[in-house]
Amino acid sequence: MSIQQLQQQVDEWIKQYGVRYFNELTNMAILTEEVGEVARIMARKYGEQSFKESDNSDLGEELADVLFVVLCIANQTKINLQESFDIKIKLKSTRDKSRHINNPKL
Repeated sequence: MSIQQLQQQVDEWIKQYGVRYFNELTNMAILTEEVGEVARIMARKYGEQSFKESDNSDLGEELADVLFVVLCIANQTKINLQESFDIKIKLKSTRDKSRHINNPKL
């Protein structure tokens, strides 16, 4: 499924179940919260913190939450995320084409 199709799917879900988009600042706060949940799992699963009984350890679910909110923000700000992503990949592919290959740390 393309990013454009994901944006459409989110838009249809919002119209059917969500009544309307939260405003942009609310969605930014929600995105920050969701990224924090990803960070919590990463710190516990791949870092040095230990899990608590109440921790949700489903990284995929939390990453999907981040993606959902990013798609909401793109929709409500009229960003074609597919187009923006394609431009970014092209830029990174030319700008960074030998940066990582020539990095002795990698």
